Amino acid sequence: MMKTNSTQVSYFTLSAYFDTGLLKYLYFMIIMCLYILIICSNLLLIVVICMNRSLHEPMYMFLCSLFVNELYGSSGLFPFLLLQVLSDIHTVSASLCFLQIFCLYSYGNIEYLNLAVMSYDRYLAICCPLQYNTRMTPKTLAVLIAVTWIFPFLGILVGLALSAPLQLCGNIINRVYCGNYAVVKLACYDTRLHNIYGLFYTVISVIIPLFLIICTYMKILKVCFSGSKQNRQKAVSTCTPHLASLLNFSFGVCFQILQSRFNMSSVPDMLAILLSLYFLTCQPLFTPLLYGLKMSKIRNICKRLLCGDV
Repeated sequence: MMKTNSTQVSYFTLSAYFDTGLLKYLYFMIIMCLYILIICSNLLLIVVICMNRSLHEPMYMFLCSLFVNELYGSSGLFPFLLLQVLSDIHTVSASLCFLQIFCLYSYGNIEYLNLAVMSYDRYLAICCPLQYNTRMTPKTLAVLIAVTWIFPFLGILVGLALSAPLQLCGNIINRVYCGNYAVVKLACYDTRLHNIYGLFYTVISVIIPLFLIICTYMKILKVCFSGSKQNRQKAVSTCTPHLASLLNFSFGVCFQILQSRFNMSSVPDMLAILLSLYFLTCQPLFTPLLYGLKMSKIRNICKRLLCGDV
């Protein structure tokens, strides 16, 4: 049905924020501490991998790409949250809103693609060890990392090119940060094309990578159960962090999709806000701690670096 009073809005109001009084300073400190922890932990592991030649292997290069993405995604959210928490007027300009959409959506897509290529790398190392060095060459590594980053950027740019010119019948977004579908729902006319592209791009950037990850791990598990106890232990030690990271991120993304597409009015406001922020806050915190603690090679180098024993 056609809506009326359409206009090209210059700013959006984020209505999910509510007055917290003096508690806003406590929330500000909590968010600031989380952001500092994310920056320090991810940056530490990036430096460790880049500065140690023993870690210049495909598995660790993919990890480095993952840590860089955690910094990129959290930087698209946390500075914005810090400003909004202290502000009494929760508005954002249209241009900044679309920039945030680009950052957060590309972050999510890069995360899934990065986890997919990491599962492919583990598949080659465990299931095809004799062919690993010939198939996972430096050129292949560079191409996989480049595709992991370039494809999401291009895909999100196309989505924003469809959303940005929309004539809107309102400017109120019931969230604490900007979302593309939240903007599209404000459109005054049929958005079937946007919905079709959103569904198509979700299949390409989320469903297919998940399918590839499931297939590779089914093959890895088959090899593990048919191999020796030592091989099983080695496979479990390298694959557990990856699977835990995938499950953690997928949980947050699933709730984000449900919240965007369906009516979640029955969920308490504070819980809805926390769950909508889950994949943007817990994943950047969870990933470096998980890999830093679980992977002995990284853990030992971090210990030497932090203790000054280099």
